[in-house]
Amino acid sequence: MKTIFKFLILVFCLFTGINPLHSQWIQANGPIGGDVSCFAVSGTNLFAGTIGGGVFRSTDNGTSWNSVNNGLTDIYHIINALTFCGTNLFAGTNSGIFFSSNNGTNWTQVNNGLTNTSVHSFAVSGTNLFAGTIEGSGGVFLSTNNGTSWTAVNEGLPTNINVRALAVSGTNLFAGINGGVFLSTNNGVSWTASGLANNSILSLVVSDTNLFALSLSNGVFLSTNNGTSWNEINNGLTSPYINDLVVSNTNIFVGSNGAGVFRSTNNGSSWTAVNTGLTNTNVSALAVSGTKLFAGTYGYNGGIFLSTNNGTGWAQVNTGLTNTYINALALSGANLFAGTYINGVFISTNNGSNWTQINTGLTSTSVYSLAASGMNLLAGTGGGIFLSTNDGENWIHVTTGFPIGMVKAFAVSDTNIFAGSYGYGVFLSTNNGTNWTAVNNDLTSLYINSLAISDNNIFAGTERGGIFLSTDNGSSWAAVNNGLTSIYVLSLAVSGTNIFAGTYRDGVFLSTNNGTNWTAVNNGLMGTLIWSLSVSDTNLFAGTDNGGVFLSTNNGTSWSAVNNGLTTFDVRALAVSNTNLFAGTYGSGLLIRPLSEMITFVERHSTDLPSSFKLDQNYPNPFNPSTKITYSIPGYGFVSLIVYNSLGQAVETLISENQSAGRYIVDFNAEGLSSGIYYYRLQFDKIFETKKIVLLK
Repeated sequence: MKTIFKFLILVFCLFTGINPLHSQWIQANGPIGGDVSCFAVSGTNLFAGTIGGGVFRSTDNGTSWNSVNNGLTDIYHIINALTFCGTNLFAGTNSGIFFSSNNGTNWTQVNNGLTNTSVHSFAVSGTNLFAGTIEGSGGVFLSTNNGTSWTAVNEGLPTNINVRALAVSGTNLFAGINGGVFLSTNNGVSWTASGLANNSILSLVVSDTNLFALSLSNGVFLSTNNGTSWNEINNGLTSPYINDLVVSNTNIFVGSNGAGVFRSTNNGSSWTAVNTGLTNTNVSALAVSGTKLFAGTYGYNGGIFLSTNNGTGWAQVNTGLTNTYINALALSGANLFAGTYINGVFISTNNGSNWTQINTGLTSTSVYSLAASGMNLLAGTGGGIFLSTNDGENWIHVTTGFPIGMVKAFAVSDTNIFAGSYGYGVFLSTNNGTNWTAVNNDLTSLYINSLAISDNNIFAGTERGGIFLSTDNGSSWAAVNNGLTSIYVLSLAVSGTNIFAGTYRDGVFLSTNNGTNWTAVNNGLMGTLIWSLSVSDTNLFAGTDNGGVFLSTNNGTSWSAVNNGLTTFDVRALAVSNTNLFAGTYGSGLLIRPLSEMITFVERHSTDLPSSFKLDQNYPNPFNPSTKITYSIPGYGFVSLIVYNSLGQAVETLISENQSAGRYIVDFNAEGLSSGIYYYRLQFDKIFETKKIVLLK
């Protein structure tokens, strides 16, 4: 028995990589761009941390990027800081610290002793790794064992501080807080004030004997004597809001809010803007890799820019950087359109493989809704409706009869197009969107979140008013809220004679009689804020705010999470195209998954919720080439089910997603594997169990 136990320990100490998932969501190659917060460089590897999309890696100097988020379980994938300690990569998130020993291929959370998990800065001194935290009981934490454990080192620092910056210069450790700079000469055992007391410090950078401090709204300061004295060096900086600073040989670069990148060749005595080709001037992060300078930006046309001539010229390098915020999806023939927050509209003509930004004439680029009507494409934005008659190549702002307000919903019925505005009610166009007329009689809530059409019935989901029904093309409306416990209705969908409503915090409701009565249908549904609903045949999908995507094959009677491979669980838009389901997320761009995987791969059989964690022996065993694995989990949480060979190498990841309490059956097909002994390991929260299986061919 001891021998077997030791062998199993050996097996699980030898885990090396994970093969591509058997059944999962896959990142579409766009829309591209997003909000970049930080960089890290190691040899030929360049890493970018993003707001909402996690970590991306480039091995070709930014020509292309790949998402590297396996195991990065921060729910919103917000990366505040990246650093290397030796060959190990660390990521600071709002959920604490994650560690990767293989250049981001896999991540492990390392929060032991970290009493504040909002990590915004790192510094490395030999084998010492320091982390700066903010909010609540913020401060500095030290790890001497690669993040295995952390100890607070705050003696002398003010209480309840925000440590947004850390830097090391020789034996000196500096911390930038919301009250100036502090110095420790003994690895954080004690701290003393070191100037700039009236400043909130965003970043600290050491270059030889120079220490630079970036102050919120006060620009750049320089100390040449380890913080004993400071000089303001802002001559030529047209923006006082400086986010990052890097040094490249004799050049110093800073990135600003709204004014782009500045360069100094005289140690900060004067600065010159270097923005040619930089189409986004909100620069949040900078990095140097050899002779290449990278700028990470945020907002409209955001992403990463590259300069190979010290900032004289810039080119955008966003291929594969897919962390755009997607609010809407629409289909028109073979074209798939995505409406994004800030970055406008994108088109794909090959099922999401490639994307092109199509914003000519689109003067309002926060897109909340899209609809195709014949040859026309409509975009609902924060500034009204835009119409395109050529697949988005050009846009015209439609204002006749329509106010300049946010448009959150469209519905099309033959030659009638309905638009739901936020604050102005419902509008109708009978000429392909050229002219509009308000149709709000008896509509007591004018904040429209969603629209749906079933035969001659038009439903409007509102904020604070529930659901309204019109049977006469919007000429009159009547509230239909009987049984509806939430009057904040975010999404609507129609499947035959069934009407589904997604609400704010109360989940999904079903009406089988045109809204006369509603019944909650939430069994197994976690994440009760329902942003989006989509129907494919008899299958209903729901996109939630923090639970990901759920599937019901029985009109909402029960739901199962279908999140395997989903990098962000805030799903704002869903659309079915041919045999695939597309999910537009808030931060991680667009993901795609075949419908057949979700409908047939995992089946939940029991509606009785189990009270304990249990992993059953597979059946049949031995098997060739497929077998079934059954397990039970007692609550909602992250579940992984992985198959390993006898060397401890992962050969198949069957499940890697958040799931609701229940009993599950998973099919494992080992057609591509050779005969032998394998192990499957189920983990739920911090509980795990392993069983042996035998493949005989």
